[in-house]
Amino acid sequence: MSIPLPNVDPVAIALGPVSIHWYALAYLTGFLGGWALARYFVAMNLKQNSLYRPHKEDIDDFMTWAILAILLGGRIGYVLFYNLPMYMHEPLEALKLWRGGMAWHGALIGVIISTVTFAWLKKIPLFRLSDLFAVCAPIGFFFGRIANFINGELYGRVTNVAWAVEFPRGGYEPRHPSQIYQALTEGLLLFIILMVAMHIKWVRDRAGIVSGLFLILYALFRFAIEFFREPDAQLGFIAAGLSMGQLLCLPMIVGGLLVFYLSNRVYKLHAK
Repeated sequence: MSIPLPNVDPVAIALGPVSIHWYALAYLTGFLGGWALARYFVAMNLKQNSLYRPHKEDIDDFMTWAILAILLGGRIGYVLFYNLPMYMHEPLEALKLWRGGMAWHGALIGVIISTVTFAWLKKIPLFRLSDLFAVCAPIGFFFGRIANFINGELYGRVTNVAWAVEFPRGGYEPRHPSQIYQALTEGLLLFIILMVAMHIKWVRDRAGIVSGLFLILYALFRFAIEFFREPDAQLGFIAAGLSMGQLLCLPMIVGGLLVFYLSNRVYKLHAK
């Protein structure tokens, strides 16, 4: 027994020749929600320290950098990690963004590069800026995975659980709604944990703790959910029964531990 995929039009809004898809709305909601939340935390910190950086103008300026980093990094990551042979054979296809194909880990690399560069140019403490991005990012994850579910893409593996869903692209076999699993863990649960952390003064005083938590927890959630998600058809399982998504999570955990270490060192230097 399974549940048919709800028949939701992938086009959310149609205005004459202009069509706005749910996926585009998910990106828009993530960007606007993250921008508003980052400004909220900046205002909260400015009440305690009028010299606090980043300030609201920094956040406004960084949004353009973040959007470009996510879009370019996500696309380049998909080309390199998930479909390189095809794009090497047909390189112009990489420019056709409207045909889909974004990699979350590629977007993360793009954001890390843009965050480091922006913080250096604007002379902003790097970990303070990265903490703000970390706590805001799950907003986009949540709505992005809901859009994946509506589109019937990135579905789960075949199963007989009572809540299995039939995805037309998956051959109408009952499958795990892995997009919902990811929305609830990488999106909602991660958001709640990081929001709680950001409201703890001890954590806020140690810039970088939230960034490290973000990297480690996302990697653990993603690694676990990948066991329920159908691997990419063009790749299958890469090694030891693990998918590309799982393998890319491993350096994230190492990176999160490194951020914890650097955060602690910076805090101790400032405390002297």
